[in-house]
Amino acid sequence: MIVKKYPNQHNFNGNFYINYQAQFLQFVMSYLKDNEDKGRIILPDLVRAFALFGIVLVNVAFFAYPGEITYHAGGLNGQLDNAAYFGVNAFFLFKSYTLFSFMFGVGLSYQMASAERRGTNFSASYFRRMLGLILLGVLHVTLAFIGDILIVYGVLGMILFLFRNAKQKTLLRTGIALVVLQVFIALLFSLMMYMGETHAPEEMIKVQNEINSSIETAWPIYANGSFLEVVDRRWLDWAGYIAYAMPLQAPGVLGFFLLGFAATRANILSDPAATIWSKARTRYLPFGILLSLIGAYLYMSAPGAFSSRGMLGFAVIFIAAPFSSIGYIGVIAKWSQGPATTIKTFAARGGTASLTAYLMQSLILSFIFCGYGFGLYREIGAFSCTLIAIATGIFSIAFVSWWRTKYKRGPMEILLRRWTYMTQTR
Repeated sequence: MIVKKYPNQHNFNGNFYINYQAQFLQFVMSYLKDNEDKGRIILPDLVRAFALFGIVLVNVAFFAYPGEITYHAGGLNGQLDNAAYFGVNAFFLFKSYTLFSFMFGVGLSYQMASAERRGTNFSASYFRRMLGLILLGVLHVTLAFIGDILIVYGVLGMILFLFRNAKQKTLLRTGIALVVLQVFIALLFSLMMYMGETHAPEEMIKVQNEINSSIETAWPIYANGSFLEVVDRRWLDWAGYIAYAMPLQAPGVLGFFLLGFAATRANILSDPAATIWSKARTRYLPFGILLSLIGAYLYMSAPGAFSSRGMLGFAVIFIAAPFSSIGYIGVIAKWSQGPATTIKTFAARGGTASLTAYLMQSLILSFIFCGYGFGLYREIGAFSCTLIAIATGIFSIAFVSWWRTKYKRGPMEILLRRWTYMTQTR
């Protein structure tokens, strides 16, 4: 074979490589300088990026199947489906939102420090920010997802404000107490279901039949309905979801808000080499993962998601979540200490626009699974859904990371900031 060589081929490849190196160096240096100017390090941004990736892996089940029982409604059709669902439950369920909630508390601390530097009225801007989150949450439910967390964050964020001047011990003790309360509530739900299954099986069957009827009514709407029909059904399902989720999740969310606030005050997030992170990855993480595996097994082996065994599995995963989550931060802290590689820098920069990435994930998944889009609702199994979630997570983080190379903030962050400070933000 004769290979034709072009005289400028070597120079072209060389120039391309040099240009690529220059662009990458500029990308890394601009991100590092931006962090330096704001007094931030890479660790919190990497934690947010990891949380975003885990969130989409968990949330995809609620886009593809009924929220009451998700993949138990026909998405577990083989070993790959079961393995994918087990893996998500064991390694990401409740951990991702735990990290997201933890970082929300961290964000409050950053906002307070920023307000002090500018000498602005923190109270007014903070409550406008919480109201902005609630409004974005309303849009989120309307356009994409019944499992929105922004409304909950906005409401609980107003309670968090009351702790802005609390002592460190108060933050830690209250945060831990709320996390323990969340576990207690989950165990109480499991006990109530067990009592119902044991002493009032007819009533439990009646409740299960009502759930099944609701699922069968919603199925054709999500799978084939128009956009307005889906929106109407989404809000109806959201009312049921929030009535169930608030008592089960709200204490833990507020608890991790407080723990994130306390962690920032203690300056441990600004020190990736802190002793706590070494303990977290070597002690807490193995214990948390072991408990999570047990919880995932209990949940997966239950006769249905709406059962005492299934809720017990949830409770065990709740217990494991704090240990696993702090362990994940420990691993990320170790990773953050190394050189600024392409993947690390790109992921961290994506974490600086987590609100945009979170909402983008929902819009993508709603279009894939709803009838006004590709209409894959209840059409594919857990394994395929997980692959879609992985692709969506990578794309959303990559997009916002690329956006941040062009603009100072993510698009939704710009919108929320303008609302918060009532000024034009570049």
